[in-house]
This record gives sequence, structure tokens and C-alpha cells, in this order.
Amino acid sequence: MSSSSTGRGGRGSTGGAGAGRGAGRGQGGTGRQGGGQQGRGGAQGGRSGGAGGRGAAQPGRSGGRDGQQGGRPTQQGGRPSSQGGRPAQRGGRPGQTAPARGQRLGAPVGQRRAPVERERPAPVSDVHVADGVRLQKVLADAGLGSRRACERLIEEGRVEVDGQIVMELGVRIDPARQSVHVDGLRLELDAAKVTIVFNKPKHVVSSMDDPEGRRSLAEFFANRSERLFHVGRLDYDSEGLLLLTNDGELANRLTHPRYGVDKTYVVEVQGRVTPKVGEQLVHGVDLDDGFARIDRFQILDVTPQASLVEVVLHEGRNRIVRRMFDAVGHPVVRLVRTQMGPIRLADLPPGRHRVLGQVELGTLMKSVGL
Repeated sequence: MSSSSTGRGGRGSTGGAGAGRGAGRGQGGTGRQGGGQQGRGGAQGGRSGGAGGRGAAQPGRSGGRDGQQGGRPTQQGGRPSSQGGRPAQRGGRPGQTAPARGQRLGAPVGQRRAPVERERPAPVSDVHVADGVRLQKVLADAGLGSRRACERLIEEGRVEVDGQIVMELGVRIDPARQSVHVDGLRLELDAAKVTIVFNKPKHVVSSMDDPEGRRSLAEFFANRSERLFHVGRLDYDSEGLLLLTNDGELANRLTHPRYGVDKTYVVEVQGRVTPKVGEQLVHGVDLDDGFARIDRFQILDVTPQASLVEVVLHEGRNRIVRRMFDAVGHPVVRLVRTQMGPIRLADLPPGRHRVLGQVELGTLMKSVGL
């Protein structure tokens, strides 16, 4: 290429490679790919960084420059910098700057990637009852909080109806025939059903009446209208936790051997109990009605004359704890049941009772598969 070509309008070139605007764009290296050439206003002083850019033979736009002073050179194949901007980054797309702070890689420049929303299941149609009660109202009536709080439970996927998670607020159900679980615990939706924990005193029979005229449970529940069934028994001389309910299915499961509900007793016995006695009870002893064993054994206190131990077993045969300690030579002085399944007696005074709340009741029902 010649350095003597003339530009448009007779303007002389000082080292350009072409004439006029057309020549400036068609010859020599291009401004965008001129990694070794000068930037804006390089040897030609025009806008293009390559040879023969726009107005190649003209001096730069500022009258004081004669085309000898060029812009900043490009770096690592990047786009020529403009007005003192940042040079292109190593290995990046020409002219592209680093992602802004907080911008995710791969998102368009100047935009943030939208957050990923939790996918909601399709509306559950097979649990919906058109003329039923709104699910959030059922939860609120069961004592789980305000309706708005219950709506949040539904939206968070924590509520199941008949084993299916429901996240739609418009679902209606029939509380009388459908089961509802919250966080895996069943709710008792039948207001007529009640389950009570009672601290039975000593010398009270575990029935609502006694032909012999002894004190019975009726003395403590005369003011309740429900027909209550005692869950299991405590003998006349024993004391402690006794459950009563009018829920027949729950009572049946709590006493059925299939579910093996644990019962915990604190027992005061005669004599000094050694760990060997505990091992013997865990391995099992022979009784008149068959073999019996306890599940866990712990010595709480020992004196030369008596011992205090805690035992756990799931069997419910009549007077089984007393008969097992008789078999190992330590007759029972006092026996108190302190726990049945997940329900504890805690600090409930003798002769007093309390109704189980939804959480306690739900935990109890879960322990027997309800």
C-alpha cells in the first residue's frame, strides 16, 4: 500500500493507507482486531483504531492534535478502550468487563438471574369435598393458630389430607371422615373425642364402679359427660399415670400387643438390688402364666433396706411388675407408673387429670400408627 494516496477533498495523508471514508474501512487492519495497532486516533487520528479509519487522512477531532498522538493500546486482543474506560479482561469477549458484584456468572450483563421458585404440586382434587369446610378453618378450629397462620402451614407443604400433601388454599374437606396430619402428627378433628391423662392415687380401682364399694374412677370424673374407657389398668395398690378416652380405636391400639407401647415404672422394692438382678430381669424370668422380661432397667437409689429402680416394659399382663420382682426376691413396696408411650405424668398431682392437647395427642396417635 502507498503512503502517497490522497484523501477526499484533496486532503493529504500523513501515513494513512487509503483515501476517503470508503478506503478507510476497506484497507489495512481493522480497528477492532488490531491488537498490535493503536487505539482511537492512532497514527491516523480518526475514530477507527486501524489503518485508514474514518477520516483517515484527517487530523483528530480536537484541533490541537495532529494525529501523532494515539489513544490507549488495546490489551490482550480486547476492544480499543474508549474515553479512559477499563480495558477488556484477559481471555474475555472483546470489550466485555468483569461481572458486576452480586451478578451471577452466565446471567446477561446488567441483569440478575431470577430466583428459582419451589415447584407446587398440582391441585389435589381427590381429597376436595365441594360442600366441605375450608382446610385453613379446620386447622384454626383445631387450635393451630389464626387462619392466616394456618394458611402459611398449607402453603409451606406441612399439611396432609388422607396422606396427600395439600398446598392449595381453596381445598375443602369433611372433618368427620377425613384425616389431617400437620408435620406428620395427626389432628383430632372430632370435638366429641377426648383423651385424658390421670394420676391415679393409691387404693383406687381402675374402673368406673366397684361392687365392693371401694373408691373408683367415677369419683374423679363425675363432672364429665363423655363415656370414658380406661386404657389398661393399674392395680388397687399401684398409682400413677392412667389414660382414659372415648376414642375406641385409640384405646384398642394402645393396649394391643402388636403395637408394643412402652410403659415406665418407678419401683421401690425391699432389699439391696444389684446390677445382676437387673440383668436377670432383662433376660427374663418364668411366671405362672409364662415367660416375662423387662426392656430396660436402671437403679436410681440403693440403701441396705430398700432400692429404688426404674423399669420399662411393653407387656400389660396383670400385676406383671410385682410378680417379676417377687420372682427375683425383691417384693414391691411402692409402684408408680410415670409414662405410657410418649405421654409423661410429669408434675400432675395425685387425683388430678388434664386433657391432652393436639401435639401430645398427635404424638400418641403416631406411636400406634394413627
